[in-house]
Amino acid sequence: MRSLWLIALILTTADICSAANIYVDNLAGDDRRNGLEAKSLGVGNGPVRTIAKALRLAQKGDRIILANNPGSPYRESIAISGGFHSGIATYPFELIGNGATLDGSLSLANGEWEFVSGQTFRVRPPRGAYQRLFLNDQPAEFIASQGDARAMLKPLQWTLIQGQIYFCCEKDKIPASYNLSCCGLRTGITIYQVEDVQISDLTVRGFELDGVNAADTAYKTKLLGVVSQDNGRSGFTVGGASRVTLDQCTGTGNGNSQLRAEGYSQTTIRDCELDSKSAPALVRDGGRVFQIKP
Repeated sequence: MRSLWLIALILTTADICSAANIYVDNLAGDDRRNGLEAKSLGVGNGPVRTIAKALRLAQKGDRIILANNPGSPYRESIAISGGFHSGIATYPFELIGNGATLDGSLSLANGEWEFVSGQTFRVRPPRGAYQRLFLNDQPAEFIASQGDARAMLKPLQWTLIQGQIYFCCEKDKIPASYNLSCCGLRTGITIYQVEDVQISDLTVRGFELDGVNAADTAYKTKLLGVVSQDNGRSGFTVGGASRVTLDQCTGTGNGNSQLRAEGYSQTTIRDCELDSKSAPALVRDGGRVFQIKP
C-alpha cells in the first residue's frame, strides 16, 4: 500500500512539474491561439484574449499570466474551480495579474434615466441589490438613504432606493452630460472546490456583489497583493468551509464590507489594509478570522 502511495505521489509531482504558463493579453491576444507564448508567433501560437479562455485551457498546477495594458482592463467575470484549477503545496495553481485590472462596471450612457424632481434623476441598473456609481471612472459620492433621500442629494451625489440609482446633476445638466457607470457583472472571481491556489498582483473592481468570493471548499488558497475596491457588496467574501489567506491585500470603497466571513470558513490576514470609510472592515456571519501582525 505504501509503495502505491509513493508511486501516485511521484506521478502527481511529475505532472505538476511540467505545468505550463498560459499567457493572456486582452489587446493583442486571440482566443483561437494556444496561450503558450506571450507574443504572437503565427496563426495558432500566442496569447489568448480572455482569462475565461485561459481557464478552459488550464491544467492542474498551471500558471495564468496576464498582460497589463494600462487603461484597458479585463472586462469579464471568472470562476476558478475543480481539480484542473488546483495545485499542490510547492506548485500552486496561479493567476498572476502583473498589476492588471478586472473590471465589472457598465456604462450608463444609454441608461433609461427618469426625471424625479429638481436636478435629480433615477435609473434602474441591470442589478440593483448592491451598487456603486462611478463618475469619470471614479467613485461618485454616496449618500445613504434616510427618509426622502432625494431631497438630501446635492449635485454629483447619489443614493440607492429600492434598486434604483438616484443621481443629482449640476444646474442645467442631465445625466447624459456625464460619464456615468455602475456595477454590471455580478462577481469578479469566484473560487470553489479547489486546493493550493494563488492569485497575485491584481485589482478587482466594479462588480455588483463581490470582488473575490471563495464560495466553498477553497482550501489553501492565497491572495497576494490583491486590491478589491468599489464593489457593490464586499471586497472579499470567504464562505462555506474555505481556508483562505489574504497577504498584503487591500479592500477599499466597497459597499457593505471590505471582508465578509461566512459559514465555517477560516480567513487569515497578514499585512492587509481594510479601509472602513465606505463600509465596515469586517462583517462576520459565522466564519473565523485570524490576524497575523507583521
